[in-house]
Amino acid sequence: MKKIIIIGATSGIGRELARIYAGEGHLVGVTGRRHDLLYSLQLEFPNHIVTECFDVTSPKSIAHLQSLIEKMEGLDMLIYNAGYGDVSDVLDWKIDRETVDVNVNGFIAITHYAFQYFVLHGGGQLATTSSIASIRGNSHAPAYSASKAFQSIYFEGLYMKAKKAGWPVHISDIQPGFVDTRMAKGEKRFWVSSPEKAARQIVEALRKRKWRAYITRRWWLVAKLAKWMPGSVYHRIG
Repeated sequence: MKKIIIIGATSGIGRELARIYAGEGHLVGVTGRRHDLLYSLQLEFPNHIVTECFDVTSPKSIAHLQSLIEKMEGLDMLIYNAGYGDVSDVLDWKIDRETVDVNVNGFIAITHYAFQYFVLHGGGQLATTSSIASIRGNSHAPAYSASKAFQSIYFEGLYMKAKKAGWPVHISDIQPGFVDTRMAKGEKRFWVSSPEKAARQIVEALRKRKWRAYITRRWWLVAKLAKWMPGSVYHRIG
């Protein structure tokens, strides 16, 4: 039995990940801002779900994380799945600020703590739900793409740091395309996955300890095309 914490598990991918892991018999700590949604998840798996209700942007987020680890008596894996993003056609400061607060500030505080925890406690696995949007800028949601790029690049650095130091800390950068959740906005969506399918593929990638995985798998093609597309072309469509 593994002890797994999922940051941001009240809905969507995070909730489905919790269901899969709890259904396999693991002890799963779930977090989020909605106590009622966390409680309803706990009712589904009363012997395998532990809850801690908090906002990742709170200055007390690490204290809450420590509390959850104590309840679970340890930690083997942490998945940072909390996220925020919205279309910002007129460059709305409220949207940009909240995006950075959740996807950058909240993200780095929690994943930094978890990485150090694993180093001090003999190893573990750390994953983040980034996005295909991390690859290039996006005119519709500039802060979202930038914040997801921050996550992916930070995790690549952690991956190399752990490898060079010989620490048994396994790092995974998960990059979904469109998943049918409240985060997926816009009319030009394609290859839209259900949260259940996305979660199953994420679990499989984490079992294989992949350092980067595209969800669903065929999004690797979009990732490669976006990465190598000349700016003169991409800047007309991005």
